[in-house]
Amino acid sequence: MYYGAIDLHKNNSVLGIINADGQRLCMRKIPNDLDLIKKALDPFAENMEGIVVESTYNWYWLVDGLQDAGYRVHLANPTAIQQYSGIKHTDDATDAWWLAELLRTRLLRAWEKIISHFRRTNGVIPVGAKSVSLE
Repeated sequence: MYYGAIDLHKNNSVLGIINADGQRLCMRKIPNDLDLIKKALDPFAENMEGIVVESTYNWYWLVDGLQDAGYRVHLANPTAIQQYSGIKHTDDATDAWWLAELLRTRLLRAWEKIISHFRRTNGVIPVGAKSVSLE
């Protein structure tokens, strides 16, 4: 099994992938292009347990695109993420590794299922929600 995380920014994303033992397998900074991101995920796709996307805005295109490609996507709520301790320096790569680790250990607090139909008809995901399952 593989666990992925994407720290999404305005112009680029940082992708981190770990295995079931927590071993870091891949870290890549990628321009925000869905085809390039899916290409980076391809070697891990068959055994990908899930992908966490952390973003405060501008995540719709990525979440929808990854879901359409068959990935299980978790949208991380940055305000509900457990902070890691013992790390003296943090950056986008360590953020991606940490999100993947939270997913692997089932400690991630996220909006579990993001369904584009719900978003189109309702417009928003409730503010302040810690974990919402929409089906």
